[in-house]
Amino acid sequence: MKISIFLLSLLLLCSCLHAQAPDRSDLAEKLKERSAMMLKRFPEADADQDGVLSREEFRAFVAKRRETDTPVRPERPTSRPKVSPPAHADVPYGEHEKQRFDLWTVPDASEPTPLVLFIHGGGFRSGDKSLVRPGTPEKYHAEGIAFASMNYRLSDEGTYPMMMHDAARGLQTIRHRAAEWNIDPERIVCYGGSAGAGISLWLAFHDDLADPDSEDPIARQSTRILAAGSMNGQSSYDIHTFREWFNVPDLQMGPALPAFYGIDPEDDLHDEALREQMKDASPIEHLCDDDTAAVYMLYSRPNVPVDKTTESSVWVHHVVMGLKLQEAMKKKGLECVVTAPSLETEVEDSYGSLEAFLIAKLKAAGKARE
Repeated sequence: MKISIFLLSLLLLCSCLHAQAPDRSDLAEKLKERSAMMLKRFPEADADQDGVLSREEFRAFVAKRRETDTPVRPERPTSRPKVSPPAHADVPYGEHEKQRFDLWTVPDASEPTPLVLFIHGGGFRSGDKSLVRPGTPEKYHAEGIAFASMNYRLSDEGTYPMMMHDAARGLQTIRHRAAEWNIDPERIVCYGGSAGAGISLWLAFHDDLADPDSEDPIARQSTRILAAGSMNGQSSYDIHTFREWFNVPDLQMGPALPAFYGIDPEDDLHDEALREQMKDASPIEHLCDDDTAAVYMLYSRPNVPVDKTTESSVWVHHVVMGLKLQEAMKKKGLECVVTAPSLETEVEDSYGSLEAFLIAKLKAAGKARE
């Protein structure tokens, strides 16, 4: 099958960048521009929906098109599938322009419906709620489930815990207005890619941020969820934990984490206050005996080796992030399914997909109340 000149040139650029010394900033910038063009033309290539097209995602996309013998030339923009308009668009949960969510309520639902909340990825530096894949709201509507997609402030606006607290406030806003939108506030699950997955896991395990004594009725709402879904997500944001998990003592942070914490890569990573901040940001550190949320984690790469030369885009989306959380959750009797290419785990995936997992958890919660 012939590959378009555009895709072939991008693949050659990827190979060149990998082979050249790291000071070739001009080549890196050119690759970044081409990758952005590729993502715009082929949004389905972004496997973890984090708004960034990695070299591995691109190669996997091309390989898949070869296997299915599908032409790589995209259809005309007018014929591309689009996400259906939400019933409630750009609903504010704060004053900042990023503190917004879109909501697709179930049409003509006779009873309050459960909700799936999508939180986009992008390394806490980019991404948008518009990254929802076409047909996703309708897939959940067919099961009687509402769907929402949320934005949050990024690291150019502030540092941790701002992003997590934004998502929590958005969730509280949905619960506060649940009756208005015919939503069951007790049956809500979250999922996302990369950073959005990390936020979802953080909400699943962090102590409830609800303040029952607050004069603000929104702040009195719970921030806990029934289950979390993760696509290439992180169970920790602690560089010391990463070094331990990968057995690489000199593993470097990459570009996203310094901005997330508001530090310089040359800062003292052993600073006591910073170490506490890293632990608090890590979902796995909040796992405790009274947690009940189930988790489904999928990864697009096999369990590849990691050393100090491995790109941060590889190890920060590594299946080890899921396996470590699975191990910790198993000790507490909690369900955690981890899937990845060529991966053998002790927990069988009886769901078959992240969507099926979320649907099953919401329906099980409904039956438990009957």
